[in-house]
Amino acid sequence: MNYTLESAELTIAVNPIGMELSSIKSKLTGVEYMWQADPTIWKGQAPVLFPIVGALKDGYTLINVEKYEMPKHGLVRNSSKPELIKQTDNCLSFRLTWDQETLQHYPFKFQLEISFILSGKTLEIKHQITNLDNVPMPYFLGGHPAFNCPLLPGEIYEDYRIQFPQQETDSTWLIDEQGLIKNEPKPFIENSNIIPLSKDLFDDDALIFKHLKSKEATLSHKEKGAILTVKFDDFDYLGIWAKPAAPYVCIEPWLGIADSSDSNHEFTKKEGLSLVEPNQSETKSYSIIVV
Repeated sequence: MNYTLESAELTIAVNPIGMELSSIKSKLTGVEYMWQADPTIWKGQAPVLFPIVGALKDGYTLINVEKYEMPKHGLVRNSSKPELIKQTDNCLSFRLTWDQETLQHYPFKFQLEISFILSGKTLEIKHQITNLDNVPMPYFLGGHPAFNCPLLPGEIYEDYRIQFPQQETDSTWLIDEQGLIKNEPKPFIENSNIIPLSKDLFDDDALIFKHLKSKEATLSHKEKGAILTVKFDDFDYLGIWAKPAAPYVCIEPWLGIADSSDSNHEFTKKEGLSLVEPNQSETKSYSIIVV
């Protein structure tokens, strides 16, 4: 059963399985902004990436010389274990806590709480990562929200673009057949704030940006203007992705990225690592703002 929140402008829904955002709908127009998970194309909507982002080389990592296997994007996606812990007029909060099964894949006693806070046309997605262990806990975290694109009948994918508030010059990083990051930056955006969308844009997988100055990205229509903005002040990397020729686009704030193709498997040597001290918490948020 999905849980819902309403403001005067929007209705949102969250699937407790994976603590996954599943709907953002305008109450005025009835327009659905979230991709609705056609399983013949891609069954995800907004998976939570924790405690890794992307793939591990050969499907495993080394933590204190022990080998741990973990699926792509970690342990939260598709998990039926999260529990609803708070429901108010404007907030839904869910919690996933370590257990003996998670320790087999990630040997830390963690607690992950995700709160969905709706105010007007702004949805804040707040992640609280708590270390319940007696040793420092390394982790990675990412969002993966997918938005319908095109949004309305009669539009085409090429009508849309991703826009940044600042002029950007950055490369994207190529991905190999195993989903690992090659050490090959590819110049992509040069003194521009626009990425035009096209059906072949993601033929080589996601666009991965490490050095953007902007901390927000807007999905916009070239004639109708801005549709929605993802703000990600707490996140260092940005992924933009869709399956080739699919009618959606993901705008993905990340803390950390997939393993590099020359990884030595050491978890604590992965790029973008975050660390929580024993019995401490960190909070990381991003927001989706409908224009």
